[in-house]
Amino acid sequence: MADTYSKSRQQAEIAFGNTQSQFFARGQALEEQDSLVNASEEKTLRLREARLAKELSDREAATSALILKRSRKA
Repeated sequence: MADTYSKSRQQAEIAFGNTQSQFFARGQALEEQDSLVNASEEKTLRLREARLAKELSDREAATSALILKRSRKA
């Protein structure tokens, strides 16, 4: 059974389809943007944790060196 619609109905269907396509495209673009933001935030967190770990390690090494230097003087 073939569906035959009036010209105005066909135009309305096309317009509705275009609107829905734009709506879904916008949603997909927002999801992609959110994904990029999340990836950036995760990378920033990893880099911050690595920097803090290195700073702690450097501080501990400096403290150990200072303690060793003081113990040699005594």
